[in-house]
Amino acid sequence: MIKRRDFLKSGVAAAATVAAITGMEALAGTSEQGQSTIKRYNQIGKTSLKMSDISFGTGSLPSASMVLRAVDRGINYFDTAPDYGHAEEHIGEAMKNLKRDKVIIASKFCNPLAYPAHLPAGSTKEQYVKAVEESLKRLKTDYLDICFVHAIGEASKDVEAEKKRLLDDNMLSAFDSLKKAGKVRYLAASSHGPTNMEDLLMTAVVSGRFDLIMPSFNFLKFPKLPGIIKEAKARGVGVVAMKTLAGAKEMNLDFKTADFAQSAFKWVLKHPEVNGLVVTMKNLSDLDNYIPASGQGFTARDQKVLDAYARLYGHSYCRTGCSQCEDACARGVEIANTLRYQMYFEDYGMEKRAIVSYSALGAKADACLACTMPTCTGACPYGLPVAQMLQAAHQNLTLYA
Repeated sequence: MIKRRDFLKSGVAAAATVAAITGMEALAGTSEQGQSTIKRYNQIGKTSLKMSDISFGTGSLPSASMVLRAVDRGINYFDTAPDYGHAEEHIGEAMKNLKRDKVIIASKFCNPLAYPAHLPAGSTKEQYVKAVEESLKRLKTDYLDICFVHAIGEASKDVEAEKKRLLDDNMLSAFDSLKKAGKVRYLAASSHGPTNMEDLLMTAVVSGRFDLIMPSFNFLKFPKLPGIIKEAKARGVGVVAMKTLAGAKEMNLDFKTADFAQSAFKWVLKHPEVNGLVVTMKNLSDLDNYIPASGQGFTARDQKVLDAYARLYGHSYCRTGCSQCEDACARGVEIANTLRYQMYFEDYGMEKRAIVSYSALGAKADACLACTMPTCTGACPYGLPVAQMLQAAHQNLTLYA
């Protein structure tokens, strides 16, 4: 069974705080059925692609019908990967009922194994080509619009090692061959840390090889990222944001009113460098909750909502691309990866994925259970109780007989 340590919940307080500063219906377009629809499409950098500003992350895609419902409401960009369960197969099933040029499909150089299964540096050109061709079979399409070198900064703390994966000669040669064959259109790089996110993404931007980047970007983290996305815009490199909900802590709001998620999205989209965002959508309620932010301006009311969230959760949310506490642990515990998987488990409802991914880590947080001098906590610039959070995460993410 899964042994879990409950975290202190502030849902009731959160609801009361935000309810006091919200209450107006979010404005958006509506479908014939009275449902909100996408109102804005933005060009991705210098590419020929225009994406819905609110777009679909398929990390927990339940079925092909969710894809079709999203398309009906104007979403046209789908971010997927071979290691997102059966997401590519579900999209492939949906493609039987869609015109290919009406959707943008972005996948990754990746194997169909448990996350993370990114192709490592040193993979052969043939392995990169095979990964894409296998994705095309599952997606039932002839080409990917975008292929990502995904999660740069996750596999190693060594920035030079990750730069080798980012600019792997075999990967670049494979992409060029795939593009010439009409199987891939654009190359991209993504990072949610936990280490060297800004440095690695800037390397991608200035390399001249990438058409877009996908960083973690939200109102609670990454002070150096605005400079990077401005450089990307100046060079015609597109920016698609992810991890925009800053942990997605439960707010217990009435989703018929302007809510935290919509405010968080509008904060991201107010940046002119950002072409759009992807967010995991698991059910029809997510479509209803998220789409009303499309095309809407960021308001003083939205800022108050985000301020309330920050007061409640700013001291318990790990900015997983920060990495300033990583070197403080003498035992080398993978702090940010552990806390990111804990977020998947506790806040995203991705319990199986979180447990499997945590089990693959080399230095787990079991070492934290008997630690008497937690130097990691003092190293956190945001004042998080890192040691306690790691102990709780290990208990949540470990299977016991």
